[in-house]
Amino acid sequence: MELKKRLSTLDLIILGIGGAVGTGVLFSNAGMTELAGPGVVLAWLVGGIFYAFIGFTYVELSQAFPEAGGPSRYSVYTHGRVTNLINAFSDLIWYLFVPPIEALATVEGLNYFYPHFVFPTTGLPTPLGAVSGAIVMFMFLPFNYYGIRWFRDATDWVGGIKLVLYVLVAIGFISFAHFGNFSLHGGFVPFGISGVFAAIPLAMFAFGGIRVIPDYAEESKDAKNSMGRSIIITLIGQTVVYILFAVAFLASLNWAQVHIPTGDWAKLTTLPGNPFLAIVSGKSNMAWLLVATVIIAIIGPFVTGYIYQGGGSRVLFAMARTGFVSRQLKDLNAQFAIPGWSLLVFAVVGAIVAYISNPYPTIYSLITDAVVAGYLGFAVNPVAMLALRRQGRRGSVRGGTVLATLAFGAAGLIAFWSGWPSVPYAVALLAVGSIVFGAVYHVRGGFKNAIWYIAFILFLTAMTYINSGMAKPLITLDQGSIIVAVVSMAVFLPWGVASRLPQTQTDEEVAMASEAS
Repeated sequence: MELKKRLSTLDLIILGIGGAVGTGVLFSNAGMTELAGPGVVLAWLVGGIFYAFIGFTYVELSQAFPEAGGPSRYSVYTHGRVTNLINAFSDLIWYLFVPPIEALATVEGLNYFYPHFVFPTTGLPTPLGAVSGAIVMFMFLPFNYYGIRWFRDATDWVGGIKLVLYVLVAIGFISFAHFGNFSLHGGFVPFGISGVFAAIPLAMFAFGGIRVIPDYAEESKDAKNSMGRSIIITLIGQTVVYILFAVAFLASLNWAQVHIPTGDWAKLTTLPGNPFLAIVSGKSNMAWLLVATVIIAIIGPFVTGYIYQGGGSRVLFAMARTGFVSRQLKDLNAQFAIPGWSLLVFAVVGAIVAYISNPYPTIYSLITDAVVAGYLGFAVNPVAMLALRRQGRRGSVRGGTVLATLAFGAAGLIAFWSGWPSVPYAVALLAVGSIVFGAVYHVRGGFKNAIWYIAFILFLTAMTYINSGMAKPLITLDQGSIIVAVVSMAVFLPWGVASRLPQTQTDEEVAMASEAS
């Protein structure tokens, strides 16, 4: 039995943008503006540019290996199983955190109608809110269980309506026209470029929607042509929406109405729950905007949540193909041709891992933890892309060497900017998962090919500590950013490419993959 090829280019675009535009755009703007002030607009733009570099590596690799959960498999072909184990677990941590984040955001939207899900002063979920979040996570299941055709049709309709509502809501908030917020309270970048850098990791959580597209490459009707078009259009589309919402947040911010001292950017994260709901709730003459904001506060994260649940199940499916988890997880449901066991296990384990590792989670803490793990995983793909090119495989992306180099530097910077303690927290989860599952499933071979990757992760952790983990940092964020960018691209990238497998072993891995699938 095989996965069914049902997704067109348009389906993948709606899947990508619909999966991206959710909690990040609703919650991240307040957290980012706290750090960057009006420079939040610049942070979203830089984030889009950074993710474009990463996106192009996905284009080339997904065309070369159009398989389910592909980004969690590419490195097995170029660097062996140890590297791929670390890479895949980084991806898995990212995916395990996202559905709970979206479920909690959905509950925060429902809190408008029944204000017992979230503590009003802290924004933390109440016990009832936490239970409701778990219930919402299992409500994602039907959208993924009844086959790729049902998933496609539901996402096309609900996702399409969702995106139209998001654009209308953003325009509605811009109409408040408090444009003085862009310049009157410390200027456009009141905290300097360092503030913009510090805000970018929250933006990069939202840009992860592109990551879902290659997860569904095996279910694309024409992966060779669809992957490039859908990834590029998704990147442009979501960047436009994010910048639109950043402008909307600033243009609608009435300091007195939300009870924050004028120009006190650092207090913005004290806004309870969804900041856009907090802003519009006092506008009696904008009832339509309030209704639309409540709707997107509920369905926006919900759609993103079930899309990521489907993507995460394909990561588990890919890991089962590689032999990192039980072989049963690569079994396809006989009726609906979806990885049924992977879907069920992912839903259950995702709830347990996210809630145990952060018993009283806030949206912001979960986002930063997910970002670190995700970009530690993303960092391998530019290296794999260049390694394949060094083996003589023809690349499909023009200027791919330059783009891959910039993508690797961007991934390192994003993890570094996430700061302490998010980096060691994510690294600790990654280390435990990799060691335990590596021992249980007897992952052997390729350790010397993974030394560069382990060293790279330790380097980023050390850089984060001396910048933000010490009582008295040894370097500034600007200085640390320069060091991380230069060392990543000048040392770890060439080291990683040089650590590739011989071409004969890559060919063997490709052949084994064909047999396994």
